[in-house]
Amino acid sequence: MNKLVKKSVWAIFAIILMAALFSFGETKSVETRPLAALNKISADKSYLYDSLHLSTSGLSKEAFSYGIKGYTYLLSLGKIKNDGTISIIDFSLPSYVKRLFVIDVKKGKILFNTYVSHGRNSGKEMANDFSNEPESLKSSLGFYVTSETYNGKHGYSLRLEGEEPGINDNAFGRGIVMHSAPYVNEDLIHKQGYIGRSEGCPAVPQKFYKPIIEKIKNGSCLFMYSPDNDYMRDSPILNNSALT
Repeated sequence: MNKLVKKSVWAIFAIILMAALFSFGETKSVETRPLAALNKISADKSYLYDSLHLSTSGLSKEAFSYGIKGYTYLLSLGKIKNDGTISIIDFSLPSYVKRLFVIDVKKGKILFNTYVSHGRNSGKEMANDFSNEPESLKSSLGFYVTSETYNGKHGYSLRLEGEEPGINDNAFGRGIVMHSAPYVNEDLIHKQGYIGRSEGCPAVPQKFYKPIIEKIKNGSCLFMYSPDNDYMRDSPILNNSALT
């Protein structure tokens, strides 16, 4: 009887020990995997920019580098759930240029490169005036995390959460969303020299809005960039000391 009890005790102890080791291993892998991924993305950003020929496509290296920095920072905070892509809108480019870039950061691919609008009070060809204020009809710069989709007055649309206080954190309340618009097309470029403008939303061509939204919805990083002095000075993400 004593031998049977001893065997049972040892069996239970072995099971508990194995469970503890398994649990420890699981926790360790979950903790270290994001850090390794962040380090790799940060180290490879110049290679990725060059290998994708993003300069030839028109995306400024500054926009890309800042975008990756903000992406890795938001990822480290656990705010990025859909971590396979980063979307960058380069407002240093005029609206008659394809200035929206959706990049697969894991596979190293440009998924979409197309036109995108800015707010009607931000400028005509160029977006050079930005605001976080309701009813301003201006674009807001900075980092966003994409939210859920819905069907509204512009059809299938994607909500955006601004991540920079004082710069774009009113975006949700302002109704700043990604949607399609008939005025984002090349015919208008040929006619007036620039695409149509929104009330502050990053509107995209009707031909591409569904696949773009499907790809970046539910927790991906979107960065609206401009070499705007006020933004560069005040951005809490770009000026975070944790960024390299």
